[in-house]
Amino acid sequence: MDTKFEPHGRPMLLRQIFAFGLVGVFGFVIDASTLYLARWIGLGLFAGRIVSYLTAVTTTWALNRHFTFSGQSNRVVLHEWLLFMLSQLSGAAFNLGIYWWLVASSTRVASQPVLGVAAGSLAGMAVNFLVARKFVFKEV
Repeated sequence: MDTKFEPHGRPMLLRQIFAFGLVGVFGFVIDASTLYLARWIGLGLFAGRIVSYLTAVTTTWALNRHFTFSGQSNRVVLHEWLLFMLSQLSGAAFNLGIYWWLVASSTRVASQPVLGVAAGSLAGMAVNFLVARKFVFKEV
């Protein structure tokens, strides 16, 4: 367990988990909105999901960098973004895998893909938090 405390006495880990969750909710909104926009312009369920995922992961990187893990990394911004993108692949495997499986196996999810986005997002969140905290947003 993390023993670092913030100035007002709250454990840093709890604040980070909460902030990561809030950023994740915002990322979910970006992800789902972008998917619907991508479908509207004709990309379809699978290509649209790749675009929406990349948009959401870039957004969550920026928000986590400034709010969740503020001041913890001294990496060059582009290097940090690339590391974040790479580090999120394990969570992405869960996220996209569950989404694609649900879209392919459920007519309800195929007609309401936001359900698949939600299920995939939840599946990848815990893995993504641990990887981001331990490998991306740490002082080098």
